[in-house]
Amino acid sequence: MAKPTIEPITDANLPDFGAFLADNMPAKRSNEEWASGLKTAWTGTRPNYGFLMKDEGRVVGGIGAYYAERVIRGQVERFCNITSWCVLDSHRKFSMQLAMHVVKQDGYHFTDFSPTKVVAGVLQFLKFASLEDGVAVIPNLPLPSFSGQVIDDPSLIEKVLDAAQLSIWRDHVQFPWLKHLVFGESGHWCYLVYKKGNFKGLPSSRIIYLSNQETFGRYFSKLSWYFFWKGAMTTHVEQRALKTLPRLAMVRTGFNPKQFLSTTLSASDIDYLYSESVALDL
Repeated sequence: MAKPTIEPITDANLPDFGAFLADNMPAKRSNEEWASGLKTAWTGTRPNYGFLMKDEGRVVGGIGAYYAERVIRGQVERFCNITSWCVLDSHRKFSMQLAMHVVKQDGYHFTDFSPTKVVAGVLQFLKFASLEDGVAVIPNLPLPSFSGQVIDDPSLIEKVLDAAQLSIWRDHVQFPWLKHLVFGESGHWCYLVYKKGNFKGLPSSRIIYLSNQETFGRYFSKLSWYFFWKGAMTTHVEQRALKTLPRLAMVRTGFNPKQFLSTTLSASDIDYLYSESVALDL
């Protein structure tokens, strides 16, 4: 077998990668849906949409990529989130070379939030670190709470968010599968991004992002009450995002660990905004 070529994914060949993913990924999306999802942009410029592997002109693999600039502890940091890594069985031995084209890009912190067990092993060989995989499952209770309030009206959310959180809101409100709310009280707000889901056949709320651990814990009973009356029986949130584990919570483990690579940031600096976790309806 001749060595395949690897090239950046651009506007010109993105449709080819979209068609490849539509034919080979478990998630059933059209060519256009894959390509449109990868076109999500949060920065003025991006180097590529990832990298494509071809053999005699035929797409045999690829890795998608999202790019974003974030302010972490007062510093502007550049992120590359790896997504939709797919290589045909016939060309799996070249997967490492494909990954190297992504991570050799200078000046980025790298993340992968949906690796398979095999992909996670490859990333760990490339010195990626694993994020804690425990997920707290918290029953939502119909108990009234007189402390704090929940705001889910978009026009009111915008009025209480600070400048940094308002920017996040505006960058993510475009995705219909994401839900947003603010809860707490004046001076102590927690901004929440979540998705609706199901757990054991019952509706649930899966938290993607929370802005303040302390406020989350202090006013969780109000949030739990709100979710219950919205029909969600449980709230799911990663244990690493919590300061303390809420009462009656159980922790699920055993998931394929999410991965990140950085020489300056720690796991506590990593969240799922500006990534495939929000840009795709996973």
